[in-house]
Amino acid sequence: MKNASLIALVVAYWALHQDFWNWRSLHPLTFGFLPPGLTYHALYTLGIPLLMWILVRFAWPHSLEHEAESHSTPQAPTGKQ
Repeated sequence: MKNASLIALVVAYWALHQDFWNWRSLHPLTFGFLPPGLTYHALYTLGIPLLMWILVRFAWPHSLEHEAESHSTPQAPTGKQ
């Protein structure tokens, strides 16, 4: 169920990227110079790190971390040559 929810979230975010409703509107300008389409994409871009955090938090394969930690443990330098 968790994987299906994450896939649905990614597909929904992808669908939101196709913003056909802002292509012809020029007003109201955000901050006096940004058209609505550019403002939408700026906000969309700010939401991508949140989406990536959710994906890493809930879909990251923890077995990869355990495998990497068990195979490579860095040795502290001894100072002797």
